[in-house]
Amino acid sequence: MDSFSDGWLITALIILILGSAFFSSSETGMVAINRYRLRHLARQGHRAAVRVESLLRRTDRLLSVILIGNNFVNNFAATVAAILAIRWLGDSGAAVAPVVITLVMLVFAEITPKTYAALKPERIAFPASVVLKPLQVLLAPLVWFVNGISMVFLKLAGAQTRNSDDDHLSPEELRTVVNEAGGLIPEKHQKMLLNILDLESVTVEDIMIPRNEMVGVDIDDDMDEIMSTLRASQHTRLPVYRSDPNNMLGLLHLRKLSRLLLKEDINKAELMQHTVEPYFVPEGTSLNRQLINFQNARRRIGIVVDEYGDVLGLVTLEDILEEIVGEFTTDLAATSQDIHPQEDGSHVIDGATHLREINRSLDWDLPTGGPRTLNGLILEYLQDIPDANISIRVGDYLIEILQVKDNMVKAAKVRHASNEPEAP
Repeated sequence: MDSFSDGWLITALIILILGSAFFSSSETGMVAINRYRLRHLARQGHRAAVRVESLLRRTDRLLSVILIGNNFVNNFAATVAAILAIRWLGDSGAAVAPVVITLVMLVFAEITPKTYAALKPERIAFPASVVLKPLQVLLAPLVWFVNGISMVFLKLAGAQTRNSDDDHLSPEELRTVVNEAGGLIPEKHQKMLLNILDLESVTVEDIMIPRNEMVGVDIDDDMDEIMSTLRASQHTRLPVYRSDPNNMLGLLHLRKLSRLLLKEDINKAELMQHTVEPYFVPEGTSLNRQLINFQNARRRIGIVVDEYGDVLGLVTLEDILEEIVGEFTTDLAATSQDIHPQEDGSHVIDGATHLREINRSLDWDLPTGGPRTLNGLILEYLQDIPDANISIRVGDYLIEILQVKDNMVKAAKVRHASNEPEAP
């Protein structure tokens, strides 16, 4: 009779250990499951995903059910193990049972199932939800009672007891997700996604064509000179101003002038009839905001102005799009008119070239937190207008000033320190 009852007790102990393993793995699987993949599967009608998502809406109730079940089977298993130990070993079994059952529970009911659940959360969470869902309903009164007591102590400790919606990713967290996507996202698409995230931190001044490089039409010039500018222009839209860009009159779309340009007796009044009101952009506007503004205003070009209304430069929709998809060329260093590669691995760069363009073209990492151009970076470093043939080092980059004109660095030779020729 005793051997028969021992067999039942051993069977019960094995079932309880398996039950503990189930609750332990369920807890880890539910917590470790990818919420975004789960939401995607649920929207596609995956039944198990819908069930798990429903359970996770109230994580406190789900964890309470799991912990109640886990504690019940653990305590019951400890009791059964103690009975068996006393039967087999006598009074000394009471001291041996806790050690043995602890080791067994750690290996078979805690570490092993939880590790597997962390590695394969869907394989555990989906089937476990079939049991946990009705169990949540069955234990609802007990869960409510236990959670009520827990909430009282949490409030006394000053903890926030309301469910917070923390499933939303911050931009930096989303950047990490994209970076860790690996082969799931093509490298080019990955870079585009990261560029989109960067639009918030980049302003129109970072990509605009500066005022001194703007190509426009001064309506006070002779008509022959104006026509020469229009016919030689490589741009489809040109700003029109009177005497000074600060006196901006509008923007001229050359495609609308295609027939008019064939006439020889065209006059300024006809040009002004085809000029649309200028669209002004305040300095400091982020690129993502400006992209929306261009869309809402149905414009493709804007005049960047400072707080005093003075013109700083010109920004286009194409400039913003290039920040996302990259330049519309295959070899930026080879095609850029401002960056000239040299045989020794260095590059001769125009001082007015934007640092972001240099970094993008050459895959460098020149600092972009302060000045926006190479000239500005050099002047900030030296705190003075330099002479030619001066060399400086900014971070990992060696800069040799080649030409200075009109109080600005016109050209400099730049090389990465890793490309510095070795001394003989």
